[in-house]
Amino acid sequence: MFGLFRKTKAVKVRGVSDSRKYGVAARSLKELTRKASVWFVQVPVSGAQLCLSSDGTLVTEEGFGSLPEHCELVLLSQGQSWKGVVSELERLLSTDLRLQLVEAVRSLLSDPPSPQRHKLLRDMLRNLDDTSEKETRDQDLQWFTGVDSRFKTKSSYMRFNCEARIRSYMKEVPSLTDLGPQKFEKTLQTLCHMLKEDQYNGAYFDRTEEEQSRLCTAEGWFTCQGSFDEALCQSLHSINPYSSRESRVLFSTWNLDHRIEKKRSILPTLVHCHKKCSTSGISVDYFYRLLFTRHNLKLVHIACHKKGAHNLQCDPGKVYKGANWLTMLFICCSSCFLTIMSI
Repeated sequence: MFGLFRKTKAVKVRGVSDSRKYGVAARSLKELTRKASVWFVQVPVSGAQLCLSSDGTLVTEEGFGSLPEHCELVLLSQGQSWKGVVSELERLLSTDLRLQLVEAVRSLLSDPPSPQRHKLLRDMLRNLDDTSEKETRDQDLQWFTGVDSRFKTKSSYMRFNCEARIRSYMKEVPSLTDLGPQKFEKTLQTLCHMLKEDQYNGAYFDRTEEEQSRLCTAEGWFTCQGSFDEALCQSLHSINPYSSRESRVLFSTWNLDHRIEKKRSILPTLVHCHKKCSTSGISVDYFYRLLFTRHNLKLVHIACHKKGAHNLQCDPGKVYKGANWLTMLFICCSSCFLTIMSI
């Protein structure tokens, strides 16, 4: 009865998935909920609730009177929730609204220049203007700008890109040793054969490969694995080189970083082993894993690539084949002793 004498309050009401706002006037929360549910947003009255659009705070009957005129409310059906700006962003980033958001960002970029604002909008546009669902050259000609015509799909080019990186590591192996070619030839042949068998591990960048073989998602997203001394990337870097030409180019600055370093540790240890015994006594498999596989390689954003000394060494118990490293050391020392005694 007392509700009849309350002052009518005018507010703006919208639904969770619709940005349209409706002006509704009511004397109580119950009346407002009923009107909004039946006349405008059209959700079941039973279980419906109203919350503040700004932060999702639920409106109570006691708090209804203190609401400012024309404030914005969101009508929730049973089971729905609203988290303010977070929910608004989720709605805007939905597939149905992405094209509208792209156009809105482009129109904002035409406004008077502001470096900080433009940087934010350009980054947003790069991520929104996503063509990762397209795979072939015919479907996405812009992505293939500057890419050799022999590549007809994005995955084939990305696979080649990874193979090229791995091949470059192989080229460094003989150039960094002071051993004669004959002394090192069998090891090189074995490493080359293993790489060919594994197709130069090109599967790491190929999104069409099995999940356990690739470093990306099925959509093509790569996540930085963090610097050599961290379990995870603290900055949460990620990139999808399949999404645009610009992202493809930027991905070239990401590194496959050796945790145990190639030049400071792996190759010097491999050379040292060859000076002590023949290839047949060396665990070439172990060195192969360190040089060319994700066993020792981490994909890292350029900002997470620490170029200083890693101070990580090869495992002395794994560098030799079929024997404990102490045993091999004893054999090598014994051989040296016998040589000295025979002089």
